[in-house]
Amino acid sequence: MSGRTPTHVAVLMGGPSSEREVSLSTAFGCAEALRGEGYRVTELDAGPDVVADLRAIGADVVFNALHGRWGEDGCIQGLLEWLRMPYTHSGVLASATAMDKARSKDVFAAAGLPIVESRIVPKAHAMADHVLPTPYVIKPNNEGSSVGIYIVEAGANRPPVLADTMPETVMVETYAPGRELTCTVLGEAALTVTEIVTDGWYDYDAKYAEGGSSHVVPAEVPAEIFRACQDYALRAHRALGCRSISRTDFRWDAERGLDGLILLETNTQPGMTPTSLTPEQAQHAGITFGQLCARLVEDASCDR
Repeated sequence: MSGRTPTHVAVLMGGPSSEREVSLSTAFGCAEALRGEGYRVTELDAGPDVVADLRAIGADVVFNALHGRWGEDGCIQGLLEWLRMPYTHSGVLASATAMDKARSKDVFAAAGLPIVESRIVPKAHAMADHVLPTPYVIKPNNEGSSVGIYIVEAGANRPPVLADTMPETVMVETYAPGRELTCTVLGEAALTVTEIVTDGWYDYDAKYAEGGSSHVVPAEVPAEIFRACQDYALRAHRALGCRSISRTDFRWDAERGLDGLILLETNTQPGMTPTSLTPEQAQHAGITFGQLCARLVEDASCDR
């Protein structure tokens, strides 16, 4: 970005992905916060005419509040690069790599980060027989917000019948037991660590429904585990080439100590809804929600 402060921000929201409602919630909150910080804001629901709409708005910066496919997988980032419109969050390559769970795991493994075994297989194979020893997880390779998660319990006789909405190829991943932990990276700093407490799996409803989960900030874990989460989150952010902000999720099996800490995935478009983790972590670090949104806008650029 140039040295001047942008005054007009287009908040890109909605879109056609399975996470449309989450995106709308994120966008409305961010737009209100940015207005509170003195920006002129225009919300734009991303549809087939998004290019013409963006040109008509003529904003200084695009705040990317999209979630899921097309919004955080490099697609909209490539379009904004083509239009030479400065935008927030990560660029094309980092977004595409982080959204592809198999490719991001390759990056994590090369960086020496702890992951579990996984395979990409046809959906039909995953339903026909156990691809990995139980317990394991079946999930889409390129969706977020825990959309389409199946947990195959230890000793299960058969794999589950997958919904028609599941893609034709899926990821089968060894189940990582333990507590849910997460850490946000903002700029070049790893913020605090949060523990997510739920009655069951941290699925879509647990993430976004009121009362679906509770957050312990900062997480009450040993100092070694706390520091490792921050270290791994920052290393994952850098290895993927993320910009501005990301959030990395973990599972920790306390019985195994540091060996029980497993990196699950890195999210380049962390949620900014009223129940989201990243705004809570920023608040704990003394950064208000408005300041957090403003920092993302001030960091916006092309060639990310």
